Amino acid sequence: MAGDLFSLKNQIILITGSSRGIVWAMAQAGATVILIGRDQKLLQQRLEELKDANLEADLQVFDVSYSKAVIEGIQSIADRHRVLDGLVNNAGINLRKPIHEFELSDYDRLMDTNLRSCFLLSREASKLMLQKQSGSILNLSSIMGPQARKTVSAYTTSKGGIIGLTKALAVELGPQGIRCNAIAPGFFATEMNTALVDNPEFSAFIVSRNPLQRFGQPNEIGGAAVFLMSAAATYVNGHVLTIDGGISCQV
Repeated sequence: MAGDLFSLKNQIILITGSSRGIVWAMAQAGATVILIGRDQKLLQQRLEELKDANLEADLQVFDVSYSKAVIEGIQSIADRHRVLDGLVNNAGINLRKPIHEFELSDYDRLMDTNLRSCFLLSREASKLMLQKQSGSILNLSSIMGPQARKTVSAYTTSKGGIIGLTKALAVELGPQGIRCNAIAPGFFATEMNTALVDNPEFSAFIVSRNPLQRFGQPNEIGGAAVFLMSAAATYVNGHVLTIDGGISCQV
């Protein structure tokens, strides 16, 4: 019984970006995961890894920051799979610069990828979910949404916007049976954070500030993502789940 609560069997779930942790966790929970991104070689590699493990997967190549590509890509997925049960808005980039050095073109590129794409993908995916009056959207925010550090003003703005979007979609789509939640990770040892992980001074700061005294690992997000998309969370809507080892609790 408990296993069924956390099962994603027979669900079709779109996942932007190529987060190994979330993709593998959802596929292992029984979902057919559809990988979305612009790097066809990387997506194909992920697809082959999943299929070699006898997990169900598909891919669709497009850049989430381009409106026309998103609309056409989601339509192609709809034509192939007919139904859609979930969307995970995981794609994101970060640019670290003092605000007085930040070009507006860089700001626009970051916001297009981190926030605008989530709005557009949620709009298009929810059209498919509305056909069966059920579904779940999961957005990846960050503890750098409600909090802040120097040199990441644009990133913080985008991730704060994700929290607002999550709550707005939860309120608007909830009556149609579609839930929307978010995960706010702390400092994880991901490719995007390689420079931070490799910086001895910053790594020492994380160890000293975090009650668990380490960076998070990508696979430590997957379980929470499965929970929020599963039957175990059918009354969880508009929630932002912080996964940061407790760093945001410590003054």
